Amino acid sequence: MSLHLGDLAPNFTAQTTIGEIDFYEYLGDSWGVLFSHPADYTPVCTTELGRTALLKSEFDKRNVKALALSIDPLDKHLSWISDINETQNCNVDFPLIADDDRKVSELYDMIHPNASATATVRSLFIIGPDKKVKLMITYPASTGRNFNEVLRVIDSLQLTDEFSVATPANWEAGEDVIIGLGVKTEDIESKFPEGHRIVKPYLRYTPDPTKQ
Repeated sequence: MSLHLGDLAPNFTAQTTIGEIDFYEYLGDSWGVLFSHPADYTPVCTTELGRTALLKSEFDKRNVKALALSIDPLDKHLSWISDINETQNCNVDFPLIADDDRKVSELYDMIHPNASATATVRSLFIIGPDKKVKLMITYPASTGRNFNEVLRVIDSLQLTDEFSVATPANWEAGEDVIIGLGVKTEDIESKFPEGHRIVKPYLRYTPDPTKQ
């Protein structure tokens, strides 16, 4: 099954390092980051889980819950977490799914046979509070994810979900944003009273409305 942006993220129950969870219940009204790892005790995955744990305060202030997945069994997960905490100087307290039956991996199309017939690729899904898929990123097993980029994308998604704007290339939180094409030029001043500038009729900027 292939997922697309805007699809309802499939719900599931799974055994994790914090006990059995129902995905929707775990997320509640939060945003979610669900991301997979090829295997336990692999060096790149160890750094990724450590980095996620160290960014806990950043995820918390954005109302985001993390949830990781590997196809290895639960007992292996639990001992691996000890290594992660030791080597990355962190405390992994978010759940790591033990997907040894590959139920969730197949539900989210995380196994790409031309890359590996058994191991999951580095899939990452951002799920909104409405339980819809907002973003998908897929990395090969050899390349670790940039979690600063994950946070940047979450900032953009949350901003554009609330306001009629888009974010330009290389945008960072607090920088000017692009006024959506659905906003008529004559309505800009009332909709964005903090100011605007028009470069082209289709390219119009306004200050980040969350910083006003």
